[in-house]
Amino acid sequence: MQRVKVSDSLEMSRLVYGMWRLGDDTDTSAAHVEAKIQACLDQGITTFDQADIYGDYNAEAVLGAALRENPALRQKMEIVTKCDIVAPCGRYSHAKVKYYDTSRAHILKSVETSLSEMAIDHIDLLLVHRPDPFMDHHETGAALDEVVASGKVREVGVSNFRPWDWNLLQPAMKTPLVTNQIEISLGEISPFTNGDLAFHQQHGHPLMAWSPLGGGLLMAGNPPVGLVADEIAEEFGVDRAAVAIAFLLAHPAGILPVLGTNNLDRIKRISDALKVKLDRESWFRLYEAALGHEVP
Repeated sequence: MQRVKVSDSLEMSRLVYGMWRLGDDTDTSAAHVEAKIQACLDQGITTFDQADIYGDYNAEAVLGAALRENPALRQKMEIVTKCDIVAPCGRYSHAKVKYYDTSRAHILKSVETSLSEMAIDHIDLLLVHRPDPFMDHHETGAALDEVVASGKVREVGVSNFRPWDWNLLQPAMKTPLVTNQIEISLGEISPFTNGDLAFHQQHGHPLMAWSPLGGGLLMAGNPPVGLVADEIAEEFGVDRAAVAIAFLLAHPAGILPVLGTNNLDRIKRISDALKVKLDRESWFRLYEAALGHEVP
């Protein structure tokens, strides 16, 4: 498995296992979660993506139960988590409205809670989950610097930020933002042309891609894409999902797809995407199928 140098102090696996639905599984036992982790590690997938809000603020605790049962797993993992979304559920069930909170107090509290829930002593990568239209960038930037300086967080980044959001926050910080996690897939191709991908590629920021299969609907609900993907999949002896991930891996920006599934058999096949080598023509066949027409 290729390793990606995100910063001088942090490397991540090129494929990332997403834990968005970890708490939604019918079996959330520590043993079953450990089996998922081990299935990833067996393929060289060492980076695991969490967020405080996942599973109505429960997914971090589900992971934490597995790490308490087998603390040695932590040494083999890079753990990513996110903060700033406050939704009226779980620990924030008293909230009157869903909102974003990038205040110093909330960021510091979120870090402490995530550490406790996951039974770890540091977070490898903390992301601001959503752009906050009420953000005081000086306060937010200083708080992110503070959690890094404390040793509780190794690196910081953002999620769903547009280039202008990044350019507002970064100058207010001493610590470099190392990544942006955005939606990119054959079902969401706008980042290839709207400036999002170009901005980060220009500055050498490795991008993380959430929902790289369009939430699972892409492969079943887009016949043109599915037809082309199936033809390519047959050539390489994989399924269409592997082709959709290979589409992202092939891009020179060095995208890190974040894949989430609770099915152990599917987890074991995540790395099938590495078997697919797309040339430029094949890449554009998929791109045009997603676009719905020939490129201009």
